[in-house]
Amino acid sequence: MSKIKLLLDVVSDLRALADSVQAVADAIASNGPHEITKPEQPKPENQSEEKQLTLEEVRAVLAEKSHDGFTAEVRALLEKYGASKLSQIDPSKYAALLADAEGLK
Repeated sequence: MSKIKLLLDVVSDLRALADSVQAVADAIASNGPHEITKPEQPKPENQSEEKQLTLEEVRAVLAEKSHDGFTAEVRALLEKYGASKLSQIDPSKYAALLADAEGLK
């Protein structure tokens, strides 16, 4: 598994833990027995649907390209999408940016 996949799994587990802690805190605050329901696990999306990329995934790929000596090209890609840093880019453009970044050789 890639490091990004492992980190995304950790983030998912932390969110589930936070939901559980919040349910316990709510039950204690209400001073009564409270049924804690397990949050529904999101169903895997259909493979035909495009996966929504996250900032962290794109950042990891760009950091790797920069580390491989493509720093100037990575900056040029950011400018191509109208930003000086990744966080300024619209998330809907992440897929195109990632495709351009993967084309760097």
